[in-house]
Amino acid sequence: MNNIAYFEIQASQPEALVAFYQQVFDWSFTRDESLPIPYWRIQTGGLYGGLLQRPADTPPIGCGTNAFTCSIEVADIDTTAEVIVELGGQVALDKFEVPGVCWQAYYLDPDGNTFGLFQPMPHA
Repeated sequence: MNNIAYFEIQASQPEALVAFYQQVFDWSFTRDESLPIPYWRIQTGGLYGGLLQRPADTPPIGCGTNAFTCSIEVADIDTTAEVIVELGGQVALDKFEVPGVCWQAYYLDPDGNTFGLFQPMPHA
């Protein structure tokens, strides 16, 4: 109880973000035709999630996020960051060190959603 058990990503163009997250993180997506809205189930190899059509406008550029931001653990933050940028993502906050814990950075996906990456430091 009280652990994060599910996440959702909102998208203006869901199919485009399905392709982005598949290529960056190798996540699996399955369209759930039983729901009344366009919705994809996400399997990450750990936490489960969903991707859906964005129900409202996004905040203007330059504003903070109006969301709950999740960070994805990766083996190599620099390599993953290169793939994100190559696929149309943007750096929101450059990589920084959380001393003795991890490297952390924040990005925008091609639809403007903020997400984080972290790479644990050895022995952290």
